[in-house]
Amino acid sequence: MKRIPLLTALFLAALCIAVVPANAAIPADQNTTFVRTVTDDSGATVTIHGEPQRIVSLAPANTEILFALGLGDKVVGVTDYCNYPSEAKTKPSIGGYSTISVEKVIALRPDLVVASYGNGADVVSQLKTLNQTVITLNPGNITGVLEDITMVGYATRSDDNATALVTPLRARINAVEHNASAMTAHPKVAQIVWNDPLYVSGNGTFQDELITMAGGTNAFSDKPYWATVSAEEFVAANPDILLVNSGTGMGGSEDSIARALENESRFASVAAIKNHHVYVIDSDIVDRGGPRIVDALEIVAADIRDAERTGAGSPTPAPGAQGFGSLVTIGGLVLGIAVVLRRV
Repeated sequence: MKRIPLLTALFLAALCIAVVPANAAIPADQNTTFVRTVTDDSGATVTIHGEPQRIVSLAPANTEILFALGLGDKVVGVTDYCNYPSEAKTKPSIGGYSTISVEKVIALRPDLVVASYGNGADVVSQLKTLNQTVITLNPGNITGVLEDITMVGYATRSDDNATALVTPLRARINAVEHNASAMTAHPKVAQIVWNDPLYVSGNGTFQDELITMAGGTNAFSDKPYWATVSAEEFVAANPDILLVNSGTGMGGSEDSIARALENESRFASVAAIKNHHVYVIDSDIVDRGGPRIVDALEIVAADIRDAERTGAGSPTPAPGAQGFGSLVTIGGLVLGIAVVLRRV
């Protein structure tokens, strides 16, 4: 047998040691090579070093986005209000939406915290001071929701999932707007958050945009954001349709707010109540800036079509909504803060 020179043998051995482990032990998507920079809704530029594996969500809408992107197994902490999807309720809680426990967040050792504007600047600042990587979401409209889904997808290496989620959402939005463009009349719609005092959605809210995109006109578009209105203002506005938040989680049964409105004798002349065009909509769906906001758009559009079709007669409830005729009294409670809690 021919002998291999010693120097040649040593060179070949060194080559094997240098090349084989490099190819076998370091995958192409090694976590340490992942670096992505985003500009979040607070205007902050945030760089994520390493693909996030432990994510804490500080708002229900954020949690819904993360799960919709297929990141549920990486979510290690949520708020007390994160109830969708059902798997979110099994995650450790880090406190309420506006009462975040920074200590609990830190104890979960996250490599990414997805915050919300409503958490408060102090909480976000404190987390950043403690060397946490934080991106803040605060979508101002439905387009903003889709952009936030895309941003979170990019920040977590879920780009493909984000595209697969956003594309059909855009198509559904376009379908609703196309149908609305064919409407010859645009009924006045009021979105009622609470009944005592009357708390309505004005301009600059998701609900105002939903009403407009679905073909209606917000009866309280002159009000900024969420506002209380007097009984006299409500009667004078005379909305054709009422979209009423569900009472679940706000001190009553599913339809308690709607029934209270119909039980109020001062409102008997209001067109929506007189014609039984009062529709309950799930508070979580209509108030949160997550993927289900498009479900809310389709529900609002269906309610408007139902009211237009039935005219002054008894309505046939549209999918996801209910018309109410029976009456029941309800104790009032000022829950303006609930709007913020459920919006995000």
